[in-house]
Order: sequence, then C-alpha cells, then structure tokens
Amino acid sequence: MALRISLSPPSIRSSPSLPCSGRQPIAALPDAKSGCFSSKRLRVTSSRSIGVSSGNRSFKINSSLETAGATVGTVTEVNKDTFWPIVNAAGDKTVVLDMYTQWCGPCKVMAPKFQELSEKYLDVVFLKLDCNQDNKPLAKELGIKVVPTFKILKDKKVVKVVTGAKFDDLVLAIDATKLVYRNTMA
Repeated sequence: MALRISLSPPSIRSSPSLPCSGRQPIAALPDAKSGCFSSKRLRVTSSRSIGVSSGNRSFKINSSLETAGATVGTVTEVNKDTFWPIVNAAGDKTVVLDMYTQWCGPCKVMAPKFQELSEKYLDVVFLKLDCNQDNKPLAKELGIKVVPTFKILKDKKVVKVVTGAKFDDLVLAIDATKLVYRNTMA
C-alpha cells in the first residue's frame, strides 16, 4: 500500500539543512524520516505530479514542476526524466549543466568548485548529470563526447560548451553568457 500525500505548491521546498549524506533533498515532508531520497528514485510521472519512493514507502506529490525544480545556491542532480522539466521551469535564467561520471578523476576535482560557483551565482541554475547507462539517451541528445563537459543553456538552448576540468574557462563562459543576455535586455 502506497502512502499518498498531496501538498500545495508553497509547501514543497528544498531542505538543505537536512542531513542527506550525499543524497538529493527533494522536499520537506512531515511524515518522512529524513526528507531525503536518492535522486535515482525521483521520477516525473506527469506534468503535474512527482513520484518518490524510499524503501517500502512511496510518495506522490502533486505540484507544478516549477516548485519541484532546482534550488538556487546549490547544485541539483538531474536525470533523463527531470532535466528538461527543470530547464523549462528555469525560464529565462542561465542554466549550467555539469555532465560527469562517477569514475572520472577530473570530474571529482571540479565537483566542489562547481558547488562554489552555485553559491556565488545566485541568478544561475546549476545542474549535474551522471552520464551513466540510465542517462545515456540524454547524454547522447546533448552531444556528450568527453567528461567533464559543461553545457550552458539560455532559453532552453545550449549557447556555450566547456570541455575538460577548465575552471577558469567555465567562469568566463558563465560571465560571457550573463553579459550577452544583460546587453540584449538593455
């Protein structure tokens, strides 16, 4: 028997203060012991609901994808099912995607630096995608050739790509994207 909880959009929020031990905080749920679930178990079941399961517990949270999307100031783990809904929910914000693998040494070096960038650029959405077998269709769609690869998206389109563990190049690409967008708005 699955536990069903229906929350209004303002009730769904990220809980970075919860001790998630490397797992992605999804939502603050009063009945959940930790409020954290492995990001591999998040699935978008429709445009208006999210299904989450943990062990023998299952939650279905009805909400808009905008409230279930990425949190500013942190890096959000995405997969083939959650990437495009979160990019769509980002609207006109710049989105930076870190495409990595678990076994990649340079990816591990860049991970804490990428987190620091997410804390610095509060007007940018930072996502990361593990290019494993499960996410192979999305990695192929995005044209991944090497890891790490950083894709910068604006208005749902890739506008810049940085390959390799080139932190300075990534910062310059983010700044350039923001500057171009700012100048087009003026």
